[in-house]
Amino acid sequence: MSAHAQREAAEIREQWLGRALSTLPADHPAAEAAISCLYHLIGLPPPRFHWVASPLTALATVPPGLGPAQSLEQVHDWPLPSRLIALKDELRRGVDAKVRGLQQPLDQLIRSEVQAPLLHSSHACLLRVLPTARNRNTWYDSQLVSWIAHYDALRRVAGVVFTAEQLRQWTLWATVAASCHWWWPAEHVCVVSERPVALHTEPAGGDGQVRLHHADGPAVRYADGWSLYSWHGIRVPDWVITDPAVERITAETNVEVRRCAIERIGWPSYVERAGLRLVGTAPDPGNPGSELRLYDMRRETKVLIAVNGSVERDGRRRRYGLTVPGHLTDPLAAAGWTYGLSAEQYSRLLRRT
Repeated sequence: MSAHAQREAAEIREQWLGRALSTLPADHPAAEAAISCLYHLIGLPPPRFHWVASPLTALATVPPGLGPAQSLEQVHDWPLPSRLIALKDELRRGVDAKVRGLQQPLDQLIRSEVQAPLLHSSHACLLRVLPTARNRNTWYDSQLVSWIAHYDALRRVAGVVFTAEQLRQWTLWATVAASCHWWWPAEHVCVVSERPVALHTEPAGGDGQVRLHHADGPAVRYADGWSLYSWHGIRVPDWVITDPAVERITAETNVEVRRCAIERIGWPSYVERAGLRLVGTAPDPGNPGSELRLYDMRRETKVLIAVNGSVERDGRRRRYGLTVPGHLTDPLAAAGWTYGLSAEQYSRLLRRT
C-alpha cells in the first residue's frame, strides 16, 4: 500500500466530509435535476419540489401535496424510499462484484480511511438533527456520504471501472448529496431541506472523524431559527452553553447534561460557585506534580478533581472531575475506584493517561 494511496484516500474523505457538512446555500437546480433522474430510473415522472428551511420544519408540518397520513416521521414506510434503496443496492452489488478481486490491503484502506470515519461523522453530526433517526432508518442511511465516498475511492484510488450506467447512477446520488440536505421522496412531491447556515465541529479521532461542538452558541443553526446545542458531541439544552448557572446544574437530573454544564464553566469554577466542601487532598502518584482533591457533591456522591495525565492540543493539562461513591473519604481510594483498584494499588502507579 503506497503513501500516495493513503494521501488520496484522505483527500477523498475530506472532500466528502466538506460536502456533507457544508453550510453553503443548496444548489436547487442541481439537486432537483438529480432527484428527478433518480425518479426516472424507477419509472416515475419528476416530482414537484417543496423546499423547507430545516429538517424540523419538514418533520413538524405536512407539506403541500402530502396527505395527513403521510407524515415525514414515517418515511421508512413510504413506497418510494424502499424503491430508491433497492435501486442503490443494485448499484452497490454490481460494483462490489468487481471488487472481490481487489487487493485486501487497498480495500481495507478505503474502508478504514474513507467509509468508517465518514459514517461515524455523519451519525455524530447529521443524524443528530433528525429526532426520528435515532433508531436505524435505511432511507436516511442511503443519504449519508459514507457509501458514496467509498465508491468514489474505489474508482479513484483502486481503479475500479464502473459501467456507464453504474457511473451515471452513482453520479446522481453523489450530486444530490453534494447539492442539498435531507430529502423525503413521495410519488408526486419531494420535500427537500435547505442546509444549515452554521455548523461547528471538532476532531473526534485521529482518522478524520468529527463531532458537533460549539462552546459559544448553537453547534447547528438553520435559517428558520431552529438550532441544536452540543458539547463535545453530547446534545445539550441551550442553557448549558448560554447560562450554565450552578442552580440549573444542581437541578439537572441527566448526569451527562450536568457533566457538560460543569465542564462548560470548568470544574474549579464550579467547585467555588457551588461551595463544595473539601473532604481531602493527596499527591497524585499516577500524575507526578499534580494533586487529587475530593469534594462532597450531592446526595450520596462525591467528586474527585484530578489533572489529566496527557497534554491537550494547547499544551495545557485539563483539570476534570469524576463522580465517585459518597462513602469514599480518601482521594487515593477515590482515584483507585475509577480504575477498579484499591488505594494501595493506585498509589503504586507510575503514570496514568
